[in-house]
Amino acid sequence: MADLSTTYMGLKLQSPIILGASNLVTKPEAIEQIEQAGIGAIVYKSLFEEQIHLESIQLDEDLHEYEDRNAEMTRLFPDMEHAGPKEHLLNVKSLKEKVKVPVIASLNAIYETTWVEYAQELEQTGIDALEINLYATPGYFEIEGEKIVEKQVQIVQSIKKAVKIPVSVKLSPFYTNTLNFIKQLDEAGADGFVLFNRFFQPEIDIDKEEFFYPWDLTQERDYQLALRFAGLLYGNTDASICSSRGISTSTDIIKMLLAGANVVQMVSAFYRNQPGYAATLISEINQWMDNKGYKSLADFRGKLSRKSLKDPFTYQRAQYVDILMKSEEVFKTHPMV
Repeated sequence: MADLSTTYMGLKLQSPIILGASNLVTKPEAIEQIEQAGIGAIVYKSLFEEQIHLESIQLDEDLHEYEDRNAEMTRLFPDMEHAGPKEHLLNVKSLKEKVKVPVIASLNAIYETTWVEYAQELEQTGIDALEINLYATPGYFEIEGEKIVEKQVQIVQSIKKAVKIPVSVKLSPFYTNTLNFIKQLDEAGADGFVLFNRFFQPEIDIDKEEFFYPWDLTQERDYQLALRFAGLLYGNTDASICSSRGISTSTDIIKMLLAGANVVQMVSAFYRNQPGYAATLISEINQWMDNKGYKSLADFRGKLSRKSLKDPFTYQRAQYVDILMKSEEVFKTHPMV
């Protein structure tokens, strides 16, 4: 049987499959199943600074809603304040104490000071690593893209100075030059890159004429952008590479490893197939490796990366041009109706 163990940000993992940030971590039976199935690591669901602020404002409004209803009463409710991230930190610590596999905390903050503060508090829970989610939706035309990049690089530098555990950066692909941005983060000390984040986007109900936010799982081939960048990054960064978004089968995982990823993160696949599905994935990867004669992941990781291929244009626009030149073959496979 092949050896599926690997290293991610210096952490020893028994398999290259990581449970991505999700509410599955709040279900003890799910965690037990996925750990027994051979998961490599678990990312705890994200700590959102914006959510803490919103809950704090809501609590304050609720406590003051009826306080002046009686002229003889100066306050109806006792003084209370929101607990901030305390409950989240306790839950992260509890998971870390229950499982044997590495636990990675996920963080979404707004201000540099709170990025650092929450990172330090999460480190104190005993986690093995921290995953920070960088994402910016500019609300002003005047803000230059370069300023956003500079700010995010500074955040990574500040967090790396403040904690001793490995720090990965989960990215969106929406940068002018994603590779250049990753290079800057690599130089800033990032230990890993997760490609890519999938944020919920607004939709419009045309009957009600209002916004709603659909809960959509990732779909087949949503992984292709991550595949491209894993192949481009392999051998060109000191940090580990983690592919994410739309990875559903053992075939998808093998593709990512061939392109150059160290590990993959999966969430939707476990919602669809139950946490124990990890055992099936591991068994199928083992079988493929045995059939190919591979003894370890290192035997084939990055075999189809840009750095390992003789054709330098495999991951470039030339692919698109090549498809256009072979359009007749495409029509034979997919005839127009």
